[in-house]
Amino acid sequence: MAEQKAADVKKMSFEEALAELERIVSELEEGGGSLDQAINAYERGTALKKQCEEKLKQAKQRIEKITVNQAGDIAVEPADLD
Repeated sequence: MAEQKAADVKKMSFEEALAELERIVSELEEGGGSLDQAINAYERGTALKKQCEEKLKQAKQRIEKITVNQAGDIAVEPADLD
């Protein structure tokens, strides 16, 4: 069951995962529900956070910068964002 939920999260887009994560955080902050529900929500939130971080990492790796050398040639190279 937990593996299926993890696979479900891995299929989500960044926006979907972030929206659900925000909903979970809001519900946890309200403090409603049982302890088991809170633990399950926290576990789901952790998986969603990981998915968001992975999607951002992938996006960062895809960003490129365009440079022009002294000869006027245009080149594309990976951006150094660190």
